[in-house]
Amino acid sequence: MAAALAAATAGEYETALSIWEPLARTGNARAQNNIGACFIDGLGVDKDLDLARRWLELSAEGGDPVGRRNLATLHFKGEGVAQDYDRAAALYRAAAEDGDGPAQDMLSWMLLEGEVIPSDPVEARRWAQAAADQSIASSMTRLGMIAHNALGMERDAVEAARWWRKGAEAGDADGQAMLGAAYHLGSGVPRDRIAAFAWLLRARAGRSALADRFFDAVRTTLTPEEEAAAQRRAAIPLGELP
Repeated sequence: MAAALAAATAGEYETALSIWEPLARTGNARAQNNIGACFIDGLGVDKDLDLARRWLELSAEGGDPVGRRNLATLHFKGEGVAQDYDRAAALYRAAAEDGDGPAQDMLSWMLLEGEVIPSDPVEARRWAQAAADQSIASSMTRLGMIAHNALGMERDAVEAARWWRKGAEAGDADGQAMLGAAYHLGSGVPRDRIAAFAWLLRARAGRSALADRFFDAVRTTLTPEEEAAAQRRAAIPLGELP
């Protein structure tokens, strides 16, 4: 498996597949998932969603959380299988319970939005926390939204800004947009126009639609010197921020 992963990381998917296939046929659930993922994206093989589904079903049945998550995504999107949100949620939950961070993040989103499964803000917060503990940036931002909008908890502007900062510094564009808005409004953090615009610049570069709600409003409050200072701050790599 280590040799196959090294080959895949180097873009040598045919080599990786030649290693994964015999392992998969003897029941290695992670190898089955990896083959399925290659068929989803056409990596080293022609794209084939039906074959992807078959391999991922074997992986999910074998208990691999990544296989369950990838199969859940097919059901959620209706790719290679009939769209089935309940089945997707069940698979995401199974993967989440086995500790898969992206599955925890997706289950949290589904439970918070309540569009395809019943809403449960308390459960959404629990799974977002679990994913955030595994450094999933989008769940950090979601925890900020939960605190800001008082979803299953008392409204807490300071807690919201704290989580938006974590998401922002981890690279989530929506977290950057919301942290910028917090600095603009002085919500949970001291009002700071330069910091607000610097985070909104990052968010817009990351294509966050949330940034557009505040971008022009903040920009009009800045002098040319302040805008230049914000642009310089926005150019600092996230890992080098003071």
